[in-house]
Amino acid sequence: MLTSYIQAALHRAIYELLDDGTFYAEVPGLQGLYANAPTLEACREELKDSLEEWIVLGLQLGHSLPVLDGISLSF
Repeated sequence: MLTSYIQAALHRAIYELLDDGTFYAEVPGLQGLYANAPTLEACREELKDSLEEWIVLGLQLGHSLPVLDGISLSF
């Protein structure tokens, strides 16, 4: 279930090439989650790592995480 949630989130990611030549990514609907890196691949990896930390922190704090593609991590 966790892997499916992460995959659903990453499929929603929006990537942008910034003026400084770095890549920026965010996932709409997942507030405060973003990544910035010198290459697109590094940006994808950073976004995935940040997403995993975002999920863990949200669950630890008791936040209600958004349902993505019918996948809920709420208990």
